[in-house]
Amino acid sequence: MLTGELYLASDLELRTAHLRAQALLARFNATAADAGQARRTLLTELFARFGDDTVLKPTFRCDYGFNISIGRRTFINYDCTFLDCNLITIGEEVQIAPGVHIYTCTHPLDAPQRRAYLELALPVTVGDGVWLGGCVIICPGVTIGENTVVGAGSVVTRDLPPNVLAVGNPCRVIRSV
Repeated sequence: MLTGELYLASDLELRTAHLRAQALLARFNATAADAGQARRTLLTELFARFGDDTVLKPTFRCDYGFNISIGRRTFINYDCTFLDCNLITIGEEVQIAPGVHIYTCTHPLDAPQRRAYLELALPVTVGDGVWLGGCVIICPGVTIGENTVVGAGSVVTRDLPPNVLAVGNPCRVIRSV
């Protein structure tokens, strides 16, 4: 799965890992608004890394959690979904607005492979200081350079360089920032 090769999501090890993540997420998503330490404990158990002074608001969805690394002083707002069938690396001091979706998984274009329930996944990297506007979608294999701003509703299908404003569907660079 992490090599970008075809895999079966129904694999027993993956199903077990998925159930573990869903149990932790159910607890996290049910926490009270003033349960900051309880939330942090659950997210530290779920993710590969959950940086100091980082905040993630419920509800949150992911597949496994252990493929997600989040740097310090990052803020992730309500109702985000990170499909982490491959690595999702989020830098430090990143701002993520409500409803952002990050997808690492995809399906083969070949119909017989899809019908056999094969999937593949490519890593996503979000650099330090990035701001992702509301309801941004990041597609598999994308890297967003540091300090880049991605406008609300954008669908990021290709890498974005550092220090730019990018918007649209498909997302494109508008200017430097």
